[in-house]
Amino acid sequence: MTTIIRKANLNDIDILLEFEQGVIASERPFDITIQDGAINYYDISDLIENKNSEVYVAEINGTIVASGYAKIKGDRHYLKHKQQGYLGFMFVDKHHRGKQLNKDIVNALLKWCKARQVYEIRLDVYEDNLSAIKAYEKVGFKKHMVNMRLDIKNFD
Repeated sequence: MTTIIRKANLNDIDILLEFEQGVIASERPFDITIQDGAINYYDISDLIENKNSEVYVAEINGTIVASGYAKIKGDRHYLKHKQQGYLGFMFVDKHHRGKQLNKDIVNALLKWCKARQVYEIRLDVYEDNLSAIKAYEKVGFKKHMVNMRLDIKNFD
């Protein structure tokens, strides 16, 4: 079994669009605010082509089985850092989970950010997505802030 972690290119778009739907399907149970029906989260072509972002994929024997991106974003003026690397689109095909592919992709994305002198790295994960939280903690992430919501449509 040969595993390669590499930068994605536009020839990978079809499988990446499938992965995007996998991300959405896996997140819907955690978020009642996601619209029903067909939706997209990302402009994957832009993430691949934009100089401030990079998409990495994992290939096993020539088949793409995992993905993730990093995007360099400006941050709030009052923080110690001026920019952050934001990670997203973390997906591993269900037949290849448990092989540390997510960790390998995260490490490639972290190296990409560090090469651009971006040292503050953030990502979002649903509080109830315990397996994802555990995976990110294994790479060194720590819980930082809790995002809270309230639907006041029926509030008196």
